[in-house]
Amino acid sequence: MKKFILKRLLISVVLLFFVSMIIYTIMRCMPTSYVEQQAMALSTKPGAKSYSEWVEQLNAQYGLDTGVIQGYFKWASKAIKLDFGDSWYWNQPVLQKFSSVIWYSFALGLVTFILEIIIAIPAGVAAARRQYSATDYAVTVIALIGISLPSFFFATILKYILSVKLGWLDLYGIVGRMHESYSQTGKILDMARHMIMPVITLTVVSVGSLMRYTRTNMLEVLNADYIRTARAKGLSENKVVNYHAFRNTLIPIVTLLGGSLPGLFSGAMITETLFQIPGIGYTSYQCVVQGDIPFVMFYMVFMAVLILLGNLIADILYAVVDPRVRVN
Repeated sequence: MKKFILKRLLISVVLLFFVSMIIYTIMRCMPTSYVEQQAMALSTKPGAKSYSEWVEQLNAQYGLDTGVIQGYFKWASKAIKLDFGDSWYWNQPVLQKFSSVIWYSFALGLVTFILEIIIAIPAGVAAARRQYSATDYAVTVIALIGISLPSFFFATILKYILSVKLGWLDLYGIVGRMHESYSQTGKILDMARHMIMPVITLTVVSVGSLMRYTRTNMLEVLNADYIRTARAKGLSENKVVNYHAFRNTLIPIVTLLGGSLPGLFSGAMITETLFQIPGIGYTSYQCVVQGDIPFVMFYMVFMAVLILLGNLIADILYAVVDPRVRVN
């Protein structure tokens, strides 16, 4: 197992090198640029230099006057030391801004992840046990609705009903207008209250896939020969399903869930933007719009690391939960 993990880590490093190089090249080709915006603003001041002079000066200041390859290695040499530079838009170190917003995304992702497991797995198992019954059709319809609904559409419906019509929740933001006047417990409850609609949105649009996946795997296991043998031996249906079938259904589900764990830190860009939750997704969206290359570079590389880490965790979990797998 150690040899397998070491080999996968080395492959991941090589992949990360090429992925980060591609990302850097794309970032350098972005149509919007903070440098150009700054040059435009500075050139309009009385007696200022021309726009082209400001662009040349700012590019030299931020190291953008070199070629892409040379600029990439210059960026990578600093990134290895966790020096991603200063965010142009937020005017502070990239890692400092990241550490201040990541916990909103993590809280949002963790609650959604737990709700997804609590709802999807029991519903998928219940649908498989009662195939072609009312329960099965209900679960299938709910799952398909969840899969088909775009997050922005469902979020808009929620905001219209819960905020506009009923007035129960604020339209957006992580805190209310009276937040500072609350006690410590009141502040936490105020933030939790503002998380309700984003959590519902993410849960509804993500629970359908896991529900269908659980149902399909459970049906496949229930039709296996060893399940028929267990039933022929006179075991109760609950023991057949809960002990023999469910354990084997968990193998692919655990690997799927293991691969999604790093996603807790990636943020939900669309949902966070719609509700203006100041997580890593919404922050990155603002940086993309403003052409903040240092922060967007960090976010894209961070996402690449999470994907590689998720695949590694999924492979390791698959080898752990399924003894039939021989990783060598």
